[in-house]
Amino acid sequence: MMPQPSTPRVCSHCDGFPIVHITTGSGTPDGQRRTLPASCPACKGTGTRTTRAVLVRAGK
Repeated sequence: MMPQPSTPRVCSHCDGFPIVHITTGSGTPDGQRRTLPASCPACKGTGTRTTRAVLVRAGK
């Protein structure tokens, strides 16, 4: 049996869209919209999760 290549795990917070541009509502003199980039805080803009979620049991 041949080993299968592992696929990177997609971030569950951003679904693989780690950086988005948000419009500010203002425009430039030539009529374009001004945007600000925002990156996913969970994956820090990579789109993949590097650590697995850990289930923590509360109490006894």
